[in-house]
Amino acid sequence: MARSPLLELLRYGALSLMLSAVLVAAGERWPQPLLPNPAWALALVVLPPVAVLLWLASKWRLPDRGAGDDGESQQSKASEL
Repeated sequence: MARSPLLELLRYGALSLMLSAVLVAAGERWPQPLLPNPAWALALVVLPPVAVLLWLASKWRLPDRGAGDDGESQQSKASEL
């Protein structure tokens, strides 16, 4: 049985809120302030999008040009007739 997308969204939303609450509670109990490190901050901001971009680029395949369709969609061919 397939799960409802709305239930999945609510489940992940609740999970993220619980994780956020745990992190806030841990932050309030931390004994000393954390000093920001620019290199770590830059890495945390830049590396995840670059990793996703590389993953998507590795999965992306262009259509086979040998099929003789000259890159046109079936819909554009039908409108020419």
